[in-house]
Amino acid sequence: MDQFLVVALAHFLALLIPGVDFFLIVRTSAAHGWRSASGTCLGIALANGVFIAAAFSGLALVDSQNVLAWIELAGGLFLVYMGIVFWRARVSLAGKGDGAVGRSTWLKNLGLGTASGLLNPKNALFYVSLAATLSSASPALLALYGVWMFSIVLAWDLFVAVAMGSRRPRALLARVLPGIIKVAGIVVMLFGIGALAAAVGTLMR
Repeated sequence: MDQFLVVALAHFLALLIPGVDFFLIVRTSAAHGWRSASGTCLGIALANGVFIAAAFSGLALVDSQNVLAWIELAGGLFLVYMGIVFWRARVSLAGKGDGAVGRSTWLKNLGLGTASGLLNPKNALFYVSLAATLSSASPALLALYGVWMFSIVLAWDLFVAVAMGSRRPRALLARVLPGIIKVAGIVVMLFGIGALAAAVGTLMR
């Protein structure tokens, strides 16, 4: 349970960091409303689901502890790097999501969200790195993590779509976002350091 809470916290805080997917949701919601943007949200969640399934199933096929340790070492280094990037990030929501972008349909937005998620290399790298830190988890637990992460991605994106449909919630998020990013950077960095320590311990046995 402790591992689940740590993984869930690290994943959720990383999810809060605005990126291409985030601003696509904001733009679509502001221009066409949250119902239309829900297609984008589902598409992004499906793309994340593909990466989660690929990363976790690939990890389950590796049966060498040393190979897993090296993968975990690489994943830990990437998470530490991500934590540093989060800590140093300067993000603004000013001007994002305003203006019309043309007639949009739910299915079109579903396609846009899926493409955005699949073409974002950070999604793939993050889930591979996260999976590498879970080398000791059972297949059943990995499946639970995967379902949880997919659900949280979808729930958070829908929340953003609903909230960003008006200026006031967007302005509030803009004020609290810098602090959220700092906290996320620290948590992800600590998670990476823990993975590095575990990998080094395995390799030195």
